[in-house]
Amino acid sequence: MRILLVEDDPKQLKPLHIALSHAGHKVDGASEGETAQWLLSQREYDLLILDWMLPDISGLHLCQQYRRAGKTAPVLMLTAKDTVLDKVTGLDAGADDYLVKPTDIMELLARVRALSRRSPLWLGETLQLEDLQLHLDSLTVERSGS
Repeated sequence: MRILLVEDDPKQLKPLHIALSHAGHKVDGASEGETAQWLLSQREYDLLILDWMLPDISGLHLCQQYRRAGKTAPVLMLTAKDTVLDKVTGLDAGADDYLVKPTDIMELLARVRALSRRSPLWLGETLQLEDLQLHLDSLTVERSGS
């Protein structure tokens, strides 16, 4: 699974990156919102892990932008913001899960596995058999020449 991990604290970014990589995931890391925006414009991700409090663009704003763009990959908010109102705000902004820091890496990995089970990882693919194409993202079928 390809994961975008957005965390501004290098003391947290590095061990999270290592743990996710050791669990078999391909991980791109970003420490700023602008870098995350650029990465999101370059490739598709199966999961986003966003810190809310970033030095430039908030993770909450990134999540809202991502959803407004029609993107459907799961978003896990990983943040120190721990009030019920914070959690409700994050989930209402489009996050699929919300985890408060500090967190145990085993719990984070379990939540990643749970989100991956819910995620239709095949979205965006096109299957082709001879002149017939099935577009899985739009659930449409095309035949060449028609």
